[in-house]
Amino acid sequence: MGRREDMIAALERREPDGAVPIWELEFHLWNKFSKRHAVFGEEFAKLTSAEQERAIRTNAEVIFEVSRDLHFSAVTVPCGLWEIAPGQMAYYTLPEQARYKQIEIMHKIASSEIMLIGIASGVMAIPSAEEYVEFAYKLFDSPEEIEQRAKDTLKKGLEVAKRFADYGIEAVVTASDLADNRGPFFNPEQMDRFILPYLREWAEKIKSMGFYAILHSDGNLMPILDDIANSDIDALQAIDPVAGMEMKKVKELIGDKVCLCGNVDCGMLVRGKPEEVFEQTKQLLVQCKDGGLVLGASNAVQREVPAENYLAMIHAWQEFGQY
Repeated sequence: MGRREDMIAALERREPDGAVPIWELEFHLWNKFSKRHAVFGEEFAKLTSAEQERAIRTNAEVIFEVSRDLHFSAVTVPCGLWEIAPGQMAYYTLPEQARYKQIEIMHKIASSEIMLIGIASGVMAIPSAEEYVEFAYKLFDSPEEIEQRAKDTLKKGLEVAKRFADYGIEAVVTASDLADNRGPFFNPEQMDRFILPYLREWAEKIKSMGFYAILHSDGNLMPILDDIANSDIDALQAIDPVAGMEMKKVKELIGDKVCLCGNVDCGMLVRGKPEEVFEQTKQLLVQCKDGGLVLGASNAVQREVPAENYLAMIHAWQEFGQY
C-alpha cells in the first residue's frame, strides 16, 4: 500500500497497511527542504508573466520533491489570495488563474502517489478582527443577515469545490474556526441555526461530488464534538492542544465516527526543542495510531518553524508511526 492509500484508509477510519499518514493543512517550509526556490504570495505577484509561468512549474516540482522526502501522504494545494493582515498577503496563495494552473501541474506530477487536498470553505466561521464586534451585535440584532451570510458562504464554497473536480482534488477542507481557547464562539441556538445545518449540507454535497469532507477548526471544540461527529464529515483537523484538546480524549469520544488530523503543537514547532517535538509526536502516535489518525501540526506549518524541529516530528513518525 502506498502513501495515498494510507491516507484513504485513515479518512475511512481504517488502519492503513503502511504507516500513519502525514498531512499538513498548509506547509510553508518548502524552501527549507529544497535547494530550489518555490514562490508564492507577494513574491509571486512581483514576477513577470514569463517568470510566473516558470515559477508554477518549479513550485510543483519542489512541492513533490519535499513531500516525498518528508513522507507526506497528502498535500494541500495553494489557496486563493487572502490577507493575514491589512496589506499583508498570506504566504501559500496564488492569483486565481495561476492557482488553477498550479493545481493542474501538481495533479500531473502527483499521479496516484500523493492525495491532493483543496480548501473550499463553505461554513461560516468566527469573523476577522476588523468586523468582530459588528458581527457579534448582528447575531442578536440582525440574525437574518447572519443567516444570509451563512447561505452565501455555503454557496461560494460549493462553487469552488465543483471546480476542484476537474483538477484531481480528492479531499476538500472547509477552514471554519468555530471556537477559541475558551470554547465555541456561537451559542447552542446559533450553532443550530447558523452552523450545523450548513456543515451537514456542505459535507453531504462535498461527498456527493466524490470528495472526502474535512472540517478545520481551531479552539476548544469539546462542547460541540458530538455535533461535529454527527455532521457526516470524514475528518476533523487541528485538535488544538493550545485550547486543551487532547487527541487521545477526542479519539475516545468520536474516533469511531471521524478521522482525526493534527495535534502536534504549532507553538512547540516554532519555539520548542527538537527533543520536545520528538517526545510529543511519539506520545501522540503511541496512544492514538490505531486507525483514523493523520499526523500533522495543529495548524499551518509556518516559515518560522526550524527545519530541525519539523524533522524531529518526522523522525518520531519513522520510529513509532509504522503499522
